[in-house]
Amino acid sequence: MSKRPSTLDAFISRPPTKRSRTDNTDENGVFAKGNATAKAPTTIGQSAKSSSRQTWPSTVPHLPLEIHDMLHFAPAAAGRIINDQPDLDLIYYQPYVPKDIQRDLFEFLRRQLFFYRVKYTVRRGSVETQISTPRFTTVFGLDETSRFGPDQQVVDAKTGKPVPKDAYKCKPRPMPQCLDHLRTLTEAATGERFNFCLVNYYATGNDSISYHADDERFLGDLPAIASFTLGAKRDFLLKHKPSPNHHPSETKPMKLPLASGDMILMKGLTQSRWLHSIPKRKGGEADKGRVNITFRRAMVRGGTENYYRYNVGDGEVYKWDEGRREMLPWKQDR
Repeated sequence: MSKRPSTLDAFISRPPTKRSRTDNTDENGVFAKGNATAKAPTTIGQSAKSSSRQTWPSTVPHLPLEIHDMLHFAPAAAGRIINDQPDLDLIYYQPYVPKDIQRDLFEFLRRQLFFYRVKYTVRRGSVETQISTPRFTTVFGLDETSRFGPDQQVVDAKTGKPVPKDAYKCKPRPMPQCLDHLRTLTEAATGERFNFCLVNYYATGNDSISYHADDERFLGDLPAIASFTLGAKRDFLLKHKPSPNHHPSETKPMKLPLASGDMILMKGLTQSRWLHSIPKRKGGEADKGRVNITFRRAMVRGGTENYYRYNVGDGEVYKWDEGRREMLPWKQDR
C-alpha cells in the first residue's frame, strides 16, 4: 500500500459528484451600476408562472424553464475537499452553477426577490446600540418542529395539526419555487438536508458581514451550510477561533475568492471552531452586486424566530429597480 503524499493535495481532494458536464466558456457578465452601455437583461429571465403567499409582500415568478433545466447539470465541477487546517471541513465547488446560466440566475433573483435593510437594537449591560445591517437580506423557511400544510398554514411536524397562533412571533414564509428547486438539487448533491434559505444582496463593496460563526444551538451539532455566490466576486475570509494551541490560522486568515456560480459547503466542526466574513472592498468588481444564497437547517422554533428577526425585521420592503439599477423601497401599488 502506497504512502499518502505529504502535500496539500493530501488534504485538498475531489469527492465524487453525482452530475458533471463540460461547462462553456462564455463570460459571466454582471451589470456595473450607472453603466449606460451595459448589456440589457436577456429574455431568459422571463417566466410565465408565478406564486403568491399571504406572508410574501409580492408574487415571485417561477424559474424560467431554461434555468430550471440547466440547474440539473449542477454541480458543474467536482468539489474540492479542504481540510488542511485544524477543525476545517469544507467542500468548494468552482463553479457549482453552470457558466451559461450564472448571469441569468443572478439577474433573475436580484430582480424578482424582495429584500430588507434590517435594523435592530443590541443591549450590552445598560447601553443600547442600534445596528443597521450592512447588506440587503431576506429569508424563507421553517424549523424541524413544524411544516407548511397544503394551504401554506403552519402545522405541527408530528401531528399535522395547525400550531397555535402564538406559537411563533414571526410569520414564517415558504420558499418560492426559484429557491426551493435549488435547495432540492443541493440536498441531492451533498447528502444534507435544509429547511431554511437566507439570501443576502451585497449592492456595493461597502456592503459586508463581519467575522462570525453560524454556531447557534438551534442548528444542532455539526451543522452543514451550503453557500452560493452569484454576480460579483467577493473575498471570503476564514480564521480559527482563539484556542489554547494558538494556531497560525487564528491570526492569518484563509482567503477564498468566491466567484459567480461558486458554492462552498461548510460542515463538521467548521462552524464551532472557525469564523468567516465578507469584508468591505473598494470599487471595481465588488460594486457590481453579489447575491449570496445560504441553505441551512434549523432544528427548533428559536431558529425560526432568530432568522426572521435578523433578516426581515420590521422594516420596509426593497426590490430591484431596473431603471435606477439599485434596490429601492417598494410599495404594492407601485
